[in-house]
Amino acid sequence: MTDPAYQHLGLPAAASPYTVLRAVVRALHPDTRAVRGFRAARKRFYRQILCAHAARQTAGESPTG
Repeated sequence: MTDPAYQHLGLPAAASPYTVLRAVVRALHPDTRAVRGFRAARKRFYRQILCAHAARQTAGESPTG
């Protein structure tokens, strides 16, 4: 099962990890990005999204999948 937050980004499977990370950062609310106490949680979230993207690439899913 793919992460719902990753699915919401609507990125193609061929997108680079950097492109995915940029999209995730832009999707977060500026107030969420500004809170220093959330830094560890944000890093975990970014890693989770990148892992979902890598899993999708290895599974060879279609861009609309």
